[in-house]
Order: sequence, then structure tokens, then C-alpha cells
Amino acid sequence: MADTDNSDAFVAFERVQKSYDGESLVVKDLNLTMPKGEFLTMLGPSGSGKTTCLMMLAGFESATHGEIKIDGVSINNIPPHKRGIGMVFQNYALFPHMTIAENLSFPLEVRKIGKSDREKKIKRALDMVEMGDFGGRRPAQLSGGQQQRVALARALVFEPELVLMDEPLGALDKQLREKMQFEITDLAHNLGITTVYVTHDQTEALTMSDRVAVFDDGRIQQIDPPDVLYESPQNSFVAQFIGENNTMQGTVKQIQGKQCLVELDNGEEIDAAPVNVNKVGERTTISIRPERVEFNKERLHADAHTLKAEVLEFIYMGDIFRTRLRVAGKEDFIIKTRNAPDQRRLKPGEQIEIGWMPEDARALDA
Repeated sequence: MADTDNSDAFVAFERVQKSYDGESLVVKDLNLTMPKGEFLTMLGPSGSGKTTCLMMLAGFESATHGEIKIDGVSINNIPPHKRGIGMVFQNYALFPHMTIAENLSFPLEVRKIGKSDREKKIKRALDMVEMGDFGGRRPAQLSGGQQQRVALARALVFEPELVLMDEPLGALDKQLREKMQFEITDLAHNLGITTVYVTHDQTEALTMSDRVAVFDDGRIQQIDPPDVLYESPQNSFVAQFIGENNTMQGTVKQIQGKQCLVELDNGEEIDAAPVNVNKVGERTTISIRPERVEFNKERLHADAHTLKAEVLEFIYMGDIFRTRLRVAGKEDFIIKTRNAPDQRRLKPGEQIEIGWMPEDARALDA
């Protein structure tokens, strides 16, 4: 899966490869373009190549092959400090012996900006992250969330056009992390900053990004806006990695336009949308999201595909009910239903009929 439209590219990776040992590639033939002002998240498991891509863009790693461009200019041979990129890391990287104002002053002094301009820019950056009164304190006197805000202010203080963030919220607790997610995206959009964000947290990627690039094995498996990525995964890896997902194995019996007939391994037959299958006889993994499955007969659409199921476990989770079922011989089929006054609570051992629309079952690679 590559993204190759260069027409309005502000950031561009052109056939970029990276190897540390000259043999195995950590990043394989990467083509990726970003327009100005986009918030793009690189998402993937450890070792998938996402952080290496960020480090190559920052200049801390060099590409083994291919070109990286900013605003049409190749930056392959430009050292990190001359790329004009703001950086935010998980460990904040603040100078402990300096005050907050001095920490922010440092990138401005390096750029030879005069004292009065420096003071204006520092004030503006601290106000942006609601830390205007903290300029005289040292990092050790601040909480983790406050230090992260300062790290963000320092990345923005010299008004870069591009900011890179590597797992910046990883050390924060859940509530603070969610608050910071909104603050970062708001700031980036309000200032029109192009942002590349690296995380392995799917929820973070889905809530913050204009587009998400899902990495695995050194390649982008799919790059799309969050809703497209979730609703229309292009392969089994993306379907499994983004959100919760029910899978059933089978063989393609028939393909007709936007529908195919699949015989499941237990002999049942179901209709599905053929996303990543090409011919009859091919093995496939059927993917169905838990919230797309219905068990209330009156809510089932006339065209819904139905299967028998046995309730194994019913879990109350506050806003939703999560039910584990035995379906088509598998014991890990999950359905999620909203906690609503008219929603029935299922009991273990109960025999029910479940259903979904054929287009919500996607036939992917085996």
C-alpha cells in the first residue's frame, strides 16, 4: 500500500529504504506524501518501521536508499539542526539545570534570534500551552503533564512548519493523555502545522489524525482517514490491528460483483464483500466488527445474514454490554451492544440468532 500523489506534497518519502546491517530492510520501498497542515499518524507494532521513518525525517537516521523531501527540496544531506523541524519525545528531553523559559530560549538562541524577539516568542509559546506563569520554574518542579506541555511549547517556539512527535503521551495517565490528545490536535490545526505523530496506541491514532499510516514489516499496509481505516480495512493485518474484530476462516465458493459466497470451515455458508480475494477456491478470513452484529429480531434487517449462536459470557462495561458467543464452531465471537433501556441482557447458555448485513462481512486475505 503506497501513497504516491506528489502534486501538493509538503513532506515526501520517495522509494525510501533503510537497513542497519546491509541485508535486512527495516523500511522497504516507502512512498508517502503529506500536504501542508496535515496531521498524520504512523501506527504499528514494535519493529514495524514507523519510528525509523520518523528518525529519518528528523535527520537522526539516514536513508539507505531513496529520497526524503520537504517542500520539494531533498533533505537527505541536511543535518538535523538545519531542517527547521520541531521535535517532541516521550521523555520530554528538557534541560534539568535550566528554567522553563531558558529551555524555550535555547532553540531560539541557536537560531540567533535577538533577546526581545526571544522573550515575545517564549511568552507566546508558553501561553499557547497554558503554562504562562511557569517560566521561572525548573522541570523537576513540574508534574509529568506540565513537563509534556513545556516540551510541546519548546517544539513550537521557533514556529516550525513541521513538528515530529514520538510517543509523546506514553508516560501520562489515561485521563491526562486523553486531554493532551485534544490539546495537541487543536494546536496543530489552529496553527496550521504539519505534524507527523508516532504511536502504537490505536485509539490515539484514530482520535487525533487526519490520516493514519498503518505499518507492518517495514511497509505501509494501508493509509487512510481513521473512519475509512476502521470501516474498510484492506487486509487482515489492518482489520486485526485497528479495533476489535471477529474473524472466521473459509473458502470462496462464488464471486459476483460486490458480493461473494464463502463456505466457512464448519460447513456454513455466508455472503461477504470481496475485499482481498480474487478467485473461487481461495482461502479467506471473514472480518466482522462486533458492533455490526445484531441479535434483537426486531432490529434485524430483512437482508441480514443470520447464524445460530450460544451465549458463553455476558460482561457489563457501563456504556456497553460485551457478549462472547460460540458461533460456527468458534468460541471467541464478540458482540458489543449499547447499554440502552430496551437492550436485553443475555444469559450464559442462552441460544440466540445473530445477524449482520452482507457488506459488513469482509472477505480478506487468509
